[in-house]
Parts: sequence; structure tokens; C-alpha cells
Amino acid sequence: MAVIDIFSKRQKRLHGQEPDVYKYNEIPPNLRVQIIHIWDAALGGERELGNRYGSSGPAQAYETLVGILRQEYGVFQLVDTARGDCRLELCNFLLNVEDIEQALDAVEISFRVIDKMTRTFQYLGRPNADQIATNAINELNVRFREHSVGYAWESGEIVRIDSQFIHAEVVKPALHLLARKEFAGAQQEFLEAHDHYRKGLHKEAMAGALKSLESVLKSVCETRGWTYDKNRATAKDLIAICFEKGLVPAFWESALGNLRALLESGVPTARNRLGGHGQGSVPVEAPRHVVTFVLHMTAAAIVFLGQANDAQ
Repeated sequence: MAVIDIFSKRQKRLHGQEPDVYKYNEIPPNLRVQIIHIWDAALGGERELGNRYGSSGPAQAYETLVGILRQEYGVFQLVDTARGDCRLELCNFLLNVEDIEQALDAVEISFRVIDKMTRTFQYLGRPNADQIATNAINELNVRFREHSVGYAWESGEIVRIDSQFIHAEVVKPALHLLARKEFAGAQQEFLEAHDHYRKGLHKEAMAGALKSLESVLKSVCETRGWTYDKNRATAKDLIAICFEKGLVPAFWESALGNLRALLESGVPTARNRLGGHGQGSVPVEAPRHVVTFVLHMTAAAIVFLGQANDAQ
């Protein structure tokens, strides 16, 4: 279903009533209801569950969703509803669960099912099934933005965003690049870093960011046949190889100024000082603003390396 720019939305923008910062610890009740409407449009609602496709389409999808969540949480039912009505159980769970992480679990897994199970004609006999799934994912991201909820669906996962501009101009291009087959390992590490970030695991997020950067550098070296020590090479070693081999021409080094310093010392140093080595008797906590900066630097470095590699 298309998102309509209704009168009340326009009036809120006109009067400056829309929030201008993201919230991360709340999913408003009306957003939860809107997500259920998206489920009904993409997965199927009560009407679809009662038709001839129910046994192999929506019913199976909702059973899969609820089964995954029950198993992961170690419960027999997500909420106290009539056993056997998995759609009702899932909807009531989303409407009532107070734990923001568990609400996002339900959203993430449900949209994975939408993305993977509903795109064929066989699912509900819909000739535009693929477009319906794409529209559902796009609408979810629009609804997140409308409610200033700082999350988005990207590359099969819910990721936290702190700046819409940075997310659009840096993080999304990085994810697009990492979707390539040769960067599969780096993609997994980058998504894991953002998952740790969303959960407040700051040092783990920075460690994952560095792993992702190192994996991209290794992939570039391997696709170009550049030799490196596969057991001992660090990000600094791999970056040095890329410059020595002319991935970035010498005249661009001076024009871009501190690019090499950013790549060599930015991400690795932040990770090493705050997340990668022994912290002594006093635990060292990496502040969120530092982690945000490191993740954005990593994304920018990945985009740069990918574009430089493609350009040659």
C-alpha cells in the first residue's frame, strides 16, 4: 500500500511539529499498527488465511515467524492467545511487547520472510508479488522515518541510523558495495558491527567494523593478485599495499590530503585504543559518539576502496 501524504502530515510539517531527532527506545503504538497493516498487505491477512492459498502461503509464513520467535525466546507462546492462530499471536506480540529489541526482532524476521517467501506468484497467486514485497520494505522504512524512529531495513537486517544524510550517502552505498559476492565476508562483519551498535555493544561494534574493513582490503588485494601475509597482515599493512600498488595515484594523495592518515590511523587506532587490547583493571567504555564516528569512517573507507578498485 502506498504511503499517502495526508492533510495532518502536511500541517505538522508546516507548523514545525515533526520531531527532528531520532528515537531508539520506543516504537509508537500507531507505528506498530501500521507495521501490522504492512504484514496484511504483503504476508496476507485474515481474508487470505481463509482462502485456498492459506495452507501453503500466509499460514506457513506466520507459522514460520512465530515458530522462530518462540524457539529463540524459549517459550511455548509469545502471548496468551488462542493456540493455532499464529497471525493473531504475532500481531498481539508486536502490539504489546515492551522490550524494544524484541519488537525489532519481530519486525526484522517478518520482513526477511516477506523478502524471501512472498515474491513469487505461487505465494498468493499475485502477478505483481515481487513488487508487493519491495513496496512493503520501502513502506517500512518510510514509516520509521515518519515516526523519527532511528532504524531502517537494509540488506536483510534492521540497522540503527543516527543521521539520515550519513545513512543515505555513506552507509547505504557501503552496503550496496558489500552485496557483491567477493565481499560476502565483509558484508557479514559490517552488518554484525551495526547489530552490536544497535544493542549498545560498543567495543564489539568497533571490532566488527575493523574486521569488515580488513576483509574489503583483502578482497581488493586478492582480486588484483597482490600478495599479502594472510595470517599476519593488519589493516595498516593492507592499506600500505593498496597505496604502493597505485590503487590511489600519487597526485591524488596530495589532493585528498589526509585520506591515507584517515584510513591508516582512523579506524584501526580508535579500535585499538578503545576496543581491541587489554583494558587493565579499569574497564574502558567506548562512548557512542566515538563508535558512531568509527562506523561512519569505516563505511566511507569501504565506499572509497570499492570505487577506487572499480575505476582501475
